[in-house]
Amino acid sequence: MNAAFELFGEHVLWTDAIGNVLSLAVVWLAIRKTVWTWPVQMAGALLLLSASLHAHVPGNVLKQLLFLVLACYGWLTWTRGTRDHRELLVRPGSRRERVILLGLLVVGTALVAELFAHLSWLHIAWSPWANAYVFVGSAIATFAQSRALVDFWIIWMLVDLVGVPLALKSGLYASGAVYGVFFVLVLLGFIRWRREYRARRDGLVVAGNGRE
Repeated sequence: MNAAFELFGEHVLWTDAIGNVLSLAVVWLAIRKTVWTWPVQMAGALLLLSASLHAHVPGNVLKQLLFLVLACYGWLTWTRGTRDHRELLVRPGSRRERVILLGLLVVGTALVAELFAHLSWLHIAWSPWANAYVFVGSAIATFAQSRALVDFWIIWMLVDLVGVPLALKSGLYASGAVYGVFFVLVLLGFIRWRREYRARRDGLVVAGNGRE
């Protein structure tokens, strides 16, 4: 947990650095819709859990624990979705799903922020709303990813906008830098998934018209 190296004058934990490399790999694997996305995410979460414990960032500790649970669920759902060598089918969320996800983000952030603000042992009273937003947003994005919803990429982009300054403020410099790279990869992932869904939808429409 204490092993570290110096980078541009900053003290960087190996667990933070390697964990974030695996997190970048998770985005790359998710773009390609491989089931390996989830075991790699679990490994990265374990390393980042260790880094957060060392950095005394309890909010991030809770987030990584939640990631471990959601990664197990995502692994199960994607395995079912690709059974018998089938391709994982991605789709945009329905209007109802989007309202629910947005509602969970707003209400969840408010509730978790209050929790963070009143639990002094968490030591994050300086930014309960930012920590709560990243915590809840990350959970919702991972859940939407497990459901193969194209919208999960958008949620991740919104989380990254707060995650970068928050990680730097917490002293997790590797995490802050990786969040910036995340944003670019997430944007590429969104474009690719949306293009794939539209191509499949247009193909179904053409096939339907041909049968008529």
